[in-house]
Order: sequence, then C-alpha cells, then structure tokens
Amino acid sequence: MQVAVLASGSKGNATFIELDGKKLLIDAGISARRIRQELEGIGQRVEELDGVFITHEHGDHISGLVTLTKKYGVQVYSRPETFRAMSCYRELPIECINPIIDRVRLDRVTVRAFDIPHDAANPVGYVVQGSSRCVVATDMGFVDSSLQEMLEGARVMVLETNHDVEMLKNGSYPYSLKKRILGARGHLSNRDAALAVAGLRQRPRKLLLAHLSESNNRPELARETVQAVFSQQGINDVELYLTDQNQCTCIRL
Repeated sequence: MQVAVLASGSKGNATFIELDGKKLLIDAGISARRIRQELEGIGQRVEELDGVFITHEHGDHISGLVTLTKKYGVQVYSRPETFRAMSCYRELPIECINPIIDRVRLDRVTVRAFDIPHDAANPVGYVVQGSSRCVVATDMGFVDSSLQEMLEGARVMVLETNHDVEMLKNGSYPYSLKKRILGARGHLSNRDAALAVAGLRQRPRKLLLAHLSESNNRPELARETVQAVFSQQGINDVELYLTDQNQCTCIRL
C-alpha cells in the first residue's frame, strides 16, 4: 500500500491511495496540473487513476475536478446530495459521475463511505479496504461511537488535526467563525483527534495528521499535542506524520 497526501489544508486537499493494483484519489481540491505533478513525483500517472472519491462539496475538495474529468476522463464517486451541491456539477461529464450511497467495489478493493459531522450537504469519510485498510477522515466536528467504529483497524489513517483550541479562541477569527469551527459540524482539534485514536481497540501503524489550520495551529504543536496524549495513555506504537498544504507526504507499507 502507498498513501500520499498530495496536499492538505484550507487551500486544497487531495490524497492518493494505491492498494492491490487500484489507484484512487480522495478529493481533488488542488489543480489538476498540480495533482499530475505530485503524482509524477511519486512515480504515478493521473491517467491511471481508477477513481476520485469526493468527501464533500466545499471548494478545497473539488477545485481540480472539472479538468480531471474533462481532460483525463477520471471517474468520480460521491453521495448524490454532494454531487448536486457542487458548484461545478453541471460542468462534469455525465459519463464520469457515479453516485454512491454506501460502498463501491473495484476488483479486490472496496471503498466505503461513512457519515461525518460537517456543515456540508452529506459529507463522508472513506475506508479503503483490500489486503490492508486505510481510512481518510477530515472535516468533522467530533468523533462519536459510530465514527469511532469506522476508524478501527486501519493500518494507515489520515485524520484531521485542524486546530489548537486555545490558539483558535485567542486568535483573530471573528466569533461566528470560531463558533463554527468549534461546533459539532466544524473541525477536529489536535487533542480530540488524539483521544479518538487513543480510544481505538486497533490503532493505526501510521497516522497522518491532516488539514492543519494555518492560522490556528502549528505543525510542531499538532505533533506535540498528539504525542502527549499518546504518552499519557501509554501508546508508543503509532508513527506520526505531518501533512502539508504545499508539499506531498508519502508513506508505504
């Protein structure tokens, strides 16, 4: 399995997963040109993508979608409500649109969509399951028991660590935006993400910290917060990786 977070943050998100011969993209929130360049940098080709799976319709998750479909004919999968809410929906070639409710099977790989709490039409995270298991879960306000179950058993996990609560509360954002981010349909804090992983029965071998806020977080703070929670819980078997808005983070199992 190869997992490469091509970009992660409020300006654009895209994650590449190769598993059992299938090559997938979770979200396409950066330009198709940059997606192509980042894939080439890890020895992959955009023409070989078996599908793009969209988590929700916000611009930082779909901005490269039109070019990917029109230029490369890439198949796109998402919830019907998400497709209808996309600003670019009418520009997508109809032959590339694949509405899904629960899951889709691509040969030996199953991609399962699961509900996440976020202020979008019908947002999801994804479990990519084959000979190994990868979970991508970002843009969510909290982790409840049903979401916790979806995180179980991943060998690799891409999980949101969006903000430090004190940085956000004391920062320059207007109150309404702070309330949205901290709300039940907002974004996950460093500590809450760490506690969610600590509470798993089967924790990931590799954890990629994703969707870090440029204004309300710092990479070293995200890592330190997660490591502190893990140390308090006696957890020392999870490898941490930081993702970045401007460069690819690639791991292999």
